[in-house]
Amino acid sequence: MSEIASKKTARPKAVEPKKEIIRKEDGTVELNLVVPKETVKKERTRVEDALIERLSLPGFRKGKAPRELALKKLSEETIREELLRNVITDEYKKAVEKHKIQPIITPQIHIEAFDDESDLKFSAEVAEEPVVELGEYKKAIKDLTSKSKIITEKNKEMEKPSIDDVIMAGLSKVKVTIPNVIIEREVSRLLSQLIDEVSQLGMTIEQYIESKKITSEQLREEYKKRAERDIKLEFFLRKVADDEKITVTAEDIAASIAKIEDKAQQEEIKKNPYLVASIIRQQKTIDFLTQI
Repeated sequence: MSEIASKKTARPKAVEPKKEIIRKEDGTVELNLVVPKETVKKERTRVEDALIERLSLPGFRKGKAPRELALKKLSEETIREELLRNVITDEYKKAVEKHKIQPIITPQIHIEAFDDESDLKFSAEVAEEPVVELGEYKKAIKDLTSKSKIITEKNKEMEKPSIDDVIMAGLSKVKVTIPNVIIEREVSRLLSQLIDEVSQLGMTIEQYIESKKITSEQLREEYKKRAERDIKLEFFLRKVADDEKITVTAEDIAASIAKIEDKAQQEEIKKNPYLVASIIRQQKTIDFLTQI
């Protein structure tokens, strides 16, 4: 027996399947889900039937064309999009309920390549409400205001810290870990907004970056820090509002909307009272902080 023939063929190491749920240190929750191909096939049939019912073909009443003929008129892309949307939504909801997850954002989905003869594998990243430790935020604000009570040489008046100074003083004592999936989503939103603004000035984002004498990586890092600070501030204000039982009444909302002079804008804002209430509650919380 030759030396080559006598060697044992090395077996490839088995790849362990990912855990169905992975809770990361930053608070991100990753779900790794597998949908059996049989389930996918059944859903595909339901999707095709639903699309056929809405299809109109010459010589046939709406939804009454022979199945084989109707299928030839349907776009495969449309079928797959509807199929994935239905299956992923259903399986994601089941997993959330099974693991008792309380997401605060829509999931970020990643789909592995699949075909009609294989299982559908996908991951979903979400985040739950992070734990916020306020620390001695009131003391930090009081220390700031007491230090700022000095008499200026010019007008002999007491100087007061700005609202931003007060907020940042309180925020400095807060401990909270923001899930990366939330930060990255906010970074993407901010960068998209920047691209729109730059485009209106007749520039490309590349030209803007060059004018700032920075790299795209530096720009993204700058926006990441901004996103993390803004999100941390949002959770800080929300936690203070909860602890101090700061509420918003229907009268508060009505009074706020009444201040808007544009009637069309008034009617539009009335459609989203929860957003108005959120803004008012945040302002009430800021007012509370400035009075500490």
